[in-house]
Amino acid sequence: MASLSSAGAPLLEVRGLKVAYRNRGRDELTAVSGVDFSIRQGEIVGVLGESGCGKTSIGLALLRCLPPAGDQTGKVLFQGRDLAALSDREMRNIRGAQLSMIFQDPALTLSPLMRVGDQITEVLRAHRVLDRKQCQSIVHALLEDLELGDLDRIYRSFPHQLSGGQCQRILIAQALVCKPALIIADEPTASLDARTALELIDLIRKINQRDGIAFLFVSHDPAVLRALAHTVIVMYAGRIVERGTADQILTHPSHPYTRALLAARQGDVCENEFAPAEIFSTLSSPEA
Repeated sequence: MASLSSAGAPLLEVRGLKVAYRNRGRDELTAVSGVDFSIRQGEIVGVLGESGCGKTSIGLALLRCLPPAGDQTGKVLFQGRDLAALSDREMRNIRGAQLSMIFQDPALTLSPLMRVGDQITEVLRAHRVLDRKQCQSIVHALLEDLELGDLDRIYRSFPHQLSGGQCQRILIAQALVCKPALIIADEPTASLDARTALELIDLIRKINQRDGIAFLFVSHDPAVLRALAHTVIVMYAGRIVERGTADQILTHPSHPYTRALLAARQGDVCENEFAPAEIFSTLSSPEA
């Protein structure tokens, strides 16, 4: 993995982040309850927890992309800048260029009416002063780097003409095209078959090793984080209940919830010999 250094300020520092949603009756539902964590340059931090624990809300809050019913408080310092203090225009300049997100479901993220190459190009043109030919050249090189093959066909394809794994790589290309410092990955392997998910994990590891891009990788699967993360934080009911190195958390958990979560996952693997976790377990843990 990329070399990590504890010197200097963190790339991202989150202090007392709270996310709440209001329904039509104005009742408040707290999704994230005052969490604190940091990410160093080149570090992969895994966020482990069940659905509804607040994992996705954290990612959306970091990007200031919560839905209208959502509200956030607390500090989010990215490269030393308080994101909450930035104007909408300043935030748009950061979002996609320095801080990006890979969403879980390409079907809900990619436009069905645009060719995928143009969708990647639009991200690049929003943040760089380049003509169309220059953008296309950069995008073609990125698609080749992501091992998509048959570049011209892929570039001209609409999302429905590609496989799920190919569409997920298009989302990765959108997140990567401006070479950000940090990428938030919201369960990008959840809808993929085990083999394709494994290929995606290997791809993210390669990107991290080669380019030093940091990741906040959200997952409900401990085996995925064991194969990928340097550090793991465990969430339950909107709170962080345990944190540590991936080896500490996933091999010697101390919190009862973490132990129960790992035990439940091991039971799932025993019942299904083709479970993704079994395949991921063949990978060695990343070096810190």
